[in-house]
Amino acid sequence: MASSTLRWLSAPALLAAWLAACLPASRAIAAISVQDDAQRSVSLDKPAQRIISLAPHTTEILFAAGAGAQLVGVSEYSDFPEQAKKIASVGNVFALDIERVLALKPDLVVVWGTGNGAALADKLRGLHLNVYQSDPHDYEGIASSIERMAALAGTSATGNKAAGAFRHRLEALRNTYRQPAGVKPVTVFYQIWRSPLMTLNDTHMVSSAIRLCGGENIFGKLREVSPTVNVEAVLKANPEAIMTTDGEKQESLADWLRFDKLAAVEHSNLYVVKGDWINRSGPRILDGTEAVCKFLDTARKRRR
Repeated sequence: MASSTLRWLSAPALLAAWLAACLPASRAIAAISVQDDAQRSVSLDKPAQRIISLAPHTTEILFAAGAGAQLVGVSEYSDFPEQAKKIASVGNVFALDIERVLALKPDLVVVWGTGNGAALADKLRGLHLNVYQSDPHDYEGIASSIERMAALAGTSATGNKAAGAFRHRLEALRNTYRQPAGVKPVTVFYQIWRSPLMTLNDTHMVSSAIRLCGGENIFGKLREVSPTVNVEAVLKANPEAIMTTDGEKQESLADWLRFDKLAAVEHSNLYVVKGDWINRSGPRILDGTEAVCKFLDTARKRRR
């Protein structure tokens, strides 16, 4: 009977069957493989069903990707969307409860790839966990992150749709707030901390938002991502607008009111942006970008 069956198989089919039988298990190809933001390959035999997110922005991306139901653990401050607050916290990249992580038996851990996160990622790999490092620096990086995490979670239909909607809204913002030809960019000081006085450079997503809106970060060329600056340097640069987040509160901008010759003060261009929108490299960055664009559009119109 077996020989009769074999006579009906074509030569290619016989070859494929022979290869399948002879291929060592160690050479089996993973069902899913993507590249993370650290340029490392992340491969899974099947879609992840138990995911831990170790950064608020990755929690938001995973929900946008349709993988919220697969989250079994999140980092502190993962407070969006509302469902994220109901998921068990495992700490953060600086104080992670490793025993709790292992007890949750994750088949994928998503880590913020910046700073201590890279070392933590290596530690988790050493515990034989699948790790994805997330550190998007631009808008396309966020859209792509949605797609890649959706692929790992087996939710590509939802993730690809969300990424497409993100790109569509981004293009609409570009078209609406594109810097007019021949018009100088609005110079901006973005304050993230009051004492010591700190800002962000051009490698951060905040500067991407400022550029899209026709602005220029006055400290964008500094080497550190979050450099410390002094008041004298700000006064010398004479920015047309000063922004901070609601985490710093409006009171932090009041310090600048004593410098009435500072362009931002003279033209009443002191603005507060919702920090979770603009500082997290997740889908809500577009809400933050729109807010920044409206502020800079106002500052542009107040020029004399």
